[in-house]
Amino acid sequence: MDKNIEKETPSNEVPKKTRYSDEELQEFKEIILKKIEEAKALLESLRASYTNDKDSDTNDTSPTFKVLEEGAEVLSKEENAKLAARQEKLIKSLELALVRIENKTYGICRETGKLIPKERLRCVPHATLSIEAKLNRK
Repeated sequence: MDKNIEKETPSNEVPKKTRYSDEELQEFKEIILKKIEEAKALLESLRASYTNDKDSDTNDTSPTFKVLEEGAEVLSKEENAKLAARQEKLIKSLELALVRIENKTYGICRETGKLIPKERLRCVPHATLSIEAKLNRK
């Protein structure tokens, strides 16, 4: 009889979860949808700033200032275009996270197979690596 007791799992040991529950996945889905909405709004704002074809206020300034202002405007448009590209990448990553939620594979580290902590997913909802795996890649 003592042999059976030794083989049993101790009652104070919590079994490891292999995936998040449907309720937890729903919580993450809401976070992701909100982040997508915010990212799309910022993307539209960035696109508007670098695709603006209106003449700026340089038409009535001296030629020297006009050249300087146009140079700064070009630089600003290039930087906004880069930021827009980053926003597009973020939106795609968030949309892929939604797919993982639907497949019930969300929150599982793609390298270790362990659950990514909730705190990390709340901060970086499109994360596919745990901190442990990310640090080991460097």
